[in-house]
Amino acid sequence: MLRFFKIISILEGISLLGLLVITMPLKYYYDNPAPNQWLGMVHGMLFIAYVVLAFIMGRSLKWSVKTLLIVLVCSIIPFGTFWMDKKYLQPQTV
Repeated sequence: MLRFFKIISILEGISLLGLLVITMPLKYYYDNPAPNQWLGMVHGMLFIAYVVLAFIMGRSLKWSVKTLLIVLVCSIIPFGTFWMDKKYLQPQTV
């Protein structure tokens, strides 16, 4: 399940960046909304999957409420899911 959550989180981060960097300029500067509609739908499904999986992972990894909230906020910040992956999902070495 952890591997699946990592994959979804990376895909969600990539789709958010794709929306912001590629499809939004196409929509507003070149009057081409089609890529934004397509990627927006994909991003929406990935976002929902990310949130559901974050709650599941929070329970299985026994995250505190603060950690769960940080992981959820990372989904709306560009590059946030990549940072979250390194901070909370990588094995900790002591």
